[in-house]
Amino acid sequence: MTASAHKRYQFRDYLNKRVLTMLALGFSSGLPFALVGITFSYWLRDEHIALSAIGFLSWVTLVYSVKFLWAPFLDRLDVPLLGLLGRRRGWMALMQIIIALSLIAMAISGTRHGLGQLGICALLVAFASATQDIAIDAWRIESARSPDELGLLTSGYTFGYRAALLMSDAIILIIAAQIGWSASYILYGCLMALGLAATFLASEPLQAERVMAARAASKPLWSRRGLFDAIAGPLIAFFKAHGAKALVILLAITLFQLPNFVSGPMYAPMYVDVGLTKSAVGVIRGSFGLVGVYLGVAVGGFLPLRLGLTPALLLGGAAQIVGTMLYAIVPYAHDTATFSVIMMLDNFAIAVAGITLIAYMSSLTTLGYTATQYALLSSVYALGGKFLKGFSGQVVDAMTPHFGLMNAYAVFFIGCGLIGVPSLVLFLILERHRRRILINPA
Repeated sequence: MTASAHKRYQFRDYLNKRVLTMLALGFSSGLPFALVGITFSYWLRDEHIALSAIGFLSWVTLVYSVKFLWAPFLDRLDVPLLGLLGRRRGWMALMQIIIALSLIAMAISGTRHGLGQLGICALLVAFASATQDIAIDAWRIESARSPDELGLLTSGYTFGYRAALLMSDAIILIIAAQIGWSASYILYGCLMALGLAATFLASEPLQAERVMAARAASKPLWSRRGLFDAIAGPLIAFFKAHGAKALVILLAITLFQLPNFVSGPMYAPMYVDVGLTKSAVGVIRGSFGLVGVYLGVAVGGFLPLRLGLTPALLLGGAAQIVGTMLYAIVPYAHDTATFSVIMMLDNFAIAVAGITLIAYMSSLTTLGYTATQYALLSSVYALGGKFLKGFSGQVVDAMTPHFGLMNAYAVFFIGCGLIGVPSLVLFLILERHRRRILINPA
């Protein structure tokens, strides 16, 4: 479909009920992510926890990468009591409550009770957050009435998600500098009430409900056919739809965000080690970083309409590589002006890469298997990076005796950028194959 064939959305289209609901649900999805990720690393380093321990604790976010293992149950089962809201909304509400309580538990535990207890609480936040994401992503895809509306809902989701990241990896630093980390985590646990309110106000996607109800009637989950369909059906449908290139698609998605994931645990420790204060980092993230994010979301939403999904994805991936490598400058330029520009450019690149990847993965799903297929795809894109990032602290520690700590950080971020190149090569091959088929369909 050409760009001219797409509906021209006006500003009022972004203010309809479903887009505003998606905005709030995106906020609910994004809020816990940094609180068990980069912000968690900042908290730990601020408490003088070793880099190697910070790297290993970052593995709690591996839960996001294996959520496809329990996603079939969200396609086939209702939540007791809360299931009255509908299948998607029932799961959302339950997970939002668990996230809120688990964030408060992290605050109460703190580092003084040992990293083991704190890590378990963080793991519970990550598990509930990943499960919430399964339900929200399914609601987003199934609620869309057209590909263009899917883009509109995806933009709303991304704006909400990025606003939550601003709150949880920037503004929280300013708050924590005033009231401490534990009180900040309690406050953010209470903010999950915004997502819960959106869940109660949302409408269940009826077409998907009918498809899932028909499948449950013909293939009950606890029958042999039903269990096979719940587990294998989404994979079979995916490979039937995409044929031999399905494996290449999965590999390209797996490698796409390696620069962002692998570098993640070392940003906050580097800020501490170069002497940037929490308040300074928070202010820069909330100003220059915010400008970069929302410019990136706008460009990321526009590029697929203008260029097509894969070309937009290639541009987003290339920008992400450059954005990651720019952080190699930070150890040598301690002034906030340079840091501000780098953060703005990197946030712009990450936003473009993120929204184009979400749009690409959403286009690959099949109605009735939405939750499982999208969970599989979003797990695939995160699995490699979230495993490898656990070694990030060890890599920097290993280079430090040879190069010094600041040089080690610089080499690390350059390396993190370069590991994104193979994904671009694979997406380029897929795009050339698609164009050959269009030219010579026989």
